[in-house]
Amino acid sequence: MQSLRMIENWPVPTAAAAVVRADGTVAGSHGPLEHRFPLASVTKLIAAYAALLAVEEGAVELDEPAGPEGSTVRHLLAHTSGLAFDEQRTMAAPGTRRLYSNFGFEVLGDHLAKATDIPFPEYVREAVLEPLGMGATESAGSPAKDYVSTVADLIRFAAELQAPRLLAPQTLAEATSVAFPGLNGVLPGFGHQKPNDWGLGFEIRDGKSPHWTGAASSPRTFGHFGQSGTFLWVDPEAGAACIALSDRAFGPWAIEAWPPLTDAVLAGLR
Repeated sequence: MQSLRMIENWPVPTAAAAVVRADGTVAGSHGPLEHRFPLASVTKLIAAYAALLAVEEGAVELDEPAGPEGSTVRHLLAHTSGLAFDEQRTMAAPGTRRLYSNFGFEVLGDHLAKATDIPFPEYVREAVLEPLGMGATESAGSPAKDYVSTVADLIRFAAELQAPRLLAPQTLAEATSVAFPGLNGVLPGFGHQKPNDWGLGFEIRDGKSPHWTGAASSPRTFGHFGQSGTFLWVDPEAGAACIALSDRAFGPWAIEAWPPLTDAVLAGLR
């Protein structure tokens, strides 16, 4: 896929990208696919997937208490627990605002570790990474932002997100649908969004503008980007996913570079 060559013009030391079709085949790739990059908040997709598996296994329930008073596992996944971005401070009642929270995902990881009696990084490894063959992916700390991985590994994860084998399709469908609809909030790097729609760990594009995906991306597009200069989106309408990893922190360069790449990828799929 020629469009992926656009990453050669990004002002970054190293970048790699791939497009994965809904049937799991790779439509194209470019760059060092085995290079390990810090994922930053793309980490949350992997952590959320592990949490959903824990729900299916019966270790936890989406609506059981977790986090601040009145909050549940569902609230933590959907960034509606009321917790602050990166500290143990409650800023709103659960379910009333979309407050993007790294700390909320750390609370979620601790909750799941207690429920399963397995350290959360180990649970992620056993439940997600090993079954998908993601041997280069590992935790370097927080379940909100500290995983490292490769495009080669995330190709496997992107295929799973389009044709789940580990999760029931209906579970993934719920996770990639809007949770607590109508809530306003801030999309980091892109400002206030009204509404700021989110699923269970997955950001949902809907009609957000500006956004890190493309103008041609369908409202059903879901995924995440990371402050380390990384993203993964799945567009069910296009029947494809795109992964792009780099080693330059998110900033104006990414706001300018990412949407044109997405639109070029989608045009190439038609």
